[in-house]
Amino acid sequence: MRLNPVLKLLSILFIFTSFILPQSKFDQHELFDPTFMSEPGTMYRSGSGMPGPYYWQNSADYKIDVKLDPEENLISGKVIISYTNNSPDNLKILWLQLDQNRFNSHSRGTIATTIDPGRWGNRNFEGGYDIETVSLAMEGKNYDAEYLIDDTRMRIILPTELKSKGGKIDIRIEYSFPVAEYGSDRMGTLKTKKGKVYEIAQWYPRMHVYDDVRGWDTLPYLGAGEFYLEYGNFDFTIEVPSDFIVVASGELQNPNDVLTTKQIERLAKAKKSDDRVYIRSVDEVKATDSVSNVSDYKKWHFKMYKTRDVSWAASRAFVWDAARINLPDNKTSLAMSVYPYEVADDSAWGRSTEYVKNSIEFNSKMWFPYSYPVAVNVAGRVGGMEYPGIVFCSRRAKGRRLWGVTDHEFGHNWFPMIVGSNERRYMWQDEGFNSFINIYSTRNFNNGEYKSRRDSAQQIVEYTLSDISERIFNYPDVIQSDGLGNNAYFKTALGLYILREVVLGHNRFDFAFREYIKRWAFKHPTPKDFFRTMNSVAGEDLNWFWKQWYFENWNLDQAIENVQYVNGDPKNGAVITITNNEKMAMPVEVKIVEKNGNIIEKKLGIEIWHRGSKWSFKVETTSLLNSVVIDPNFQLPDIDLSNNTWSSSFKIDE
Repeated sequence: MRLNPVLKLLSILFIFTSFILPQSKFDQHELFDPTFMSEPGTMYRSGSGMPGPYYWQNSADYKIDVKLDPEENLISGKVIISYTNNSPDNLKILWLQLDQNRFNSHSRGTIATTIDPGRWGNRNFEGGYDIETVSLAMEGKNYDAEYLIDDTRMRIILPTELKSKGGKIDIRIEYSFPVAEYGSDRMGTLKTKKGKVYEIAQWYPRMHVYDDVRGWDTLPYLGAGEFYLEYGNFDFTIEVPSDFIVVASGELQNPNDVLTTKQIERLAKAKKSDDRVYIRSVDEVKATDSVSNVSDYKKWHFKMYKTRDVSWAASRAFVWDAARINLPDNKTSLAMSVYPYEVADDSAWGRSTEYVKNSIEFNSKMWFPYSYPVAVNVAGRVGGMEYPGIVFCSRRAKGRRLWGVTDHEFGHNWFPMIVGSNERRYMWQDEGFNSFINIYSTRNFNNGEYKSRRDSAQQIVEYTLSDISERIFNYPDVIQSDGLGNNAYFKTALGLYILREVVLGHNRFDFAFREYIKRWAFKHPTPKDFFRTMNSVAGEDLNWFWKQWYFENWNLDQAIENVQYVNGDPKNGAVITITNNEKMAMPVEVKIVEKNGNIIEKKLGIEIWHRGSKWSFKVETTSLLNSVVIDPNFQLPDIDLSNNTWSSSFKIDE
């Protein structure tokens, strides 16, 4: 190979500069701030991210009995809340959540809804709780409660203090509420050819959380922010017309009272089958009358343990199928789907149970075992909403879309159903974490049948450069509605993806992430408990990462400034200078391709940016360079790809 003499001279004398770069915005002292998240741990929450030796949380058990009257479109009944105060504080007041009060024209959530109501609009419905009686039982005495209802909250002033470290009280409430046709995309009803589908949630008064972080956490329910709930055991009955099928969180306790002999036999078969088994077939639903003529009612009885919530669905129009879920340690659960016969074909809801089964089996093996006896997917009005052991998905979804919403909503059974974070304050800590695990479950499903590029970092750049871009660490009801999906879901998930694929690697990330789930299963972690667990267990101070990705709204722009051969001779090696032009920094992966076809790959840790925005490194080359590329696999959200590649203009004479 002969080098053109003119070009050879240029290679000796010249520094090959590819770009005129702007002045960098990067400040290493701001990113690597030693005071960031430096507060010591407490007796309740360790500096290592573990629950501390004196960690506590209160508990709430529920016994609920309600009746659904389809003619009046009304749910009525009673709840007994058995509340235990495990805190170190004597409590003089209690706070309860009355989320149905969101669904009327004068609620705080409705007043704060834009003219274009979007997903959480009220849609001209006058609903809310009618509280008939509230009474208390504590220390062997009964009392009429002194209570105040303020929007979606109820305050009860106790007749005597509820003792710390184990004090108990029963709260008894009789109530009713009309069922919203569209309950802010959390619940609602849908008319079908064979009857109405009821998807019922936020259907009983429930406790606010009292914790070591804020005491009573009483943010009102406005719509975007979801829920923060205590764990406990649930025993509940639902009375419906006798031709209705009811599915719910938890396990059915009285199948002999509500199912036919054939349905019981089919259900038993499904519990042993990896293939779908119809409990109530399409033909059986089609054979029913379009109008119900029944006047008698049946009670469906369910129980669920160690859960923060329960929900249910009911209809006479349900096709019902099920299959076994295989869990670690030879345990099993039951995947079930209910849907109108109009969407029963295998391009749509006919594959729902397959989707449920695969999603839960993968995540159970990958992260933490699924903890509930059933996993029910309901086709109805709600586009996508999660509850422990049951989810509501759009009856219009099919194919890739149905897989996506099913996988996402059941992913929530890890975040926040098992890991009980505060959704109302930190939406990203459940939506984003769940969106992250969805990347891998989707890759795994059916050899990548629905694999997408939602893990592509470049897909977030348009949002990060937009006027609606905001920092992730914010209340969901404060974040602009148009940016909420990109912010709380995708950008959060992408951060974890980069942490796993670029910063830590699979082994260290997976071990730490599983440990976080294990430590905080059925507990209440804060964001810092997560950050500190990952730091401690992964063995890496990641505060720079948490700061820039979750607490700030910075951008990334890595660039190649110049390439220079040592002493003008490629055989002596090349010095490559890169710059960090924006406030965010990341480790750098560089791919160097020589003219002779040899490829050199370099990985540079985050430490290269400790002393400023520019870094030079030597590469042991053997010939002229053809190209140098930063982030060759496009794993980072670099806002300017034009300065990521240096290409030689040389032509080589053979």
